[in-house]
Amino acid sequence: MKFAIQTRNDALSNKLMDEAKEYLTDFGLFFDEEEPDIVLSIGGDGTLLHAFHKYKYRLKDTAFVGIHTGHLGFYADWKPAEIEKLVISIARKEFEVFEYPLLDVKINYRNDKDSALYLALNESTVKSPDVTLVMDVELNGNHFERFRGDGLCMSTPSGSTAYNKALGGAIIHPSLPSMQLTEMASINNRVFRTVGAPLVLPAHHKCALTPVKGPDFMVTVDHLQLLHKDVKSIEYQVSKEKVRFGRFRPFPFWRRVHDSFIDSDV
Repeated sequence: MKFAIQTRNDALSNKLMDEAKEYLTDFGLFFDEEEPDIVLSIGGDGTLLHAFHKYKYRLKDTAFVGIHTGHLGFYADWKPAEIEKLVISIARKEFEVFEYPLLDVKINYRNDKDSALYLALNESTVKSPDVTLVMDVELNGNHFERFRGDGLCMSTPSGSTAYNKALGGAIIHPSLPSMQLTEMASINNRVFRTVGAPLVLPAHHKCALTPVKGPDFMVTVDHLQLLHKDVKSIEYQVSKEKVRFGRFRPFPFWRRVHDSFIDSDV
């Protein structure tokens, strides 16, 4: 089995990386940053996002596992003191693989330039460089609403506990293939109207955002933030690709939610 390690690059994370690398090679595994079968992410959820985007070209062959060196995260559920136990489980291949949905992001341009394609693990957001974002929201080819406000966020189920939750979106179990559109400070008065609630869309639905005001937008895909000019439309749908996580012990999703947001001892 081949492995790679992504680290947050702080002292503790780098120390754990050296230990894990030594342990795994001693067990006969091979360090391979190009084609790993499993990637250890040592840091936090942000570290795993970086690992995901680094290896998104081989999602069918690579599984991820996270070790947190800060607060407990949704993608990093092993503690530093458990590194040896985790390494032994990896060496013995004592793990199951769980697949979570991803989000396809397609940005089309007015000048007939090739569309930009992205894959999101957590979410994609759209904001205007101007004060107010004005976008027509289209669902399955039908106009749904004209949004006015600070921005829009489309999240995956596993990303529903991140920025989406901060915006008042629902927490969705990652076994449900879906995507969720949430508003950022929408303008609602006697003149302008939006639905004013998150929309949970099933896997066979598509959502398109068409600019009404201004052609340039700040679009994020997870931790990536880029200014896109001359945008014609932004299309979202649940991807056919999935991210794979190595699960070495039971850690139910709702327990993660409880430990992260409710349990004050974590």
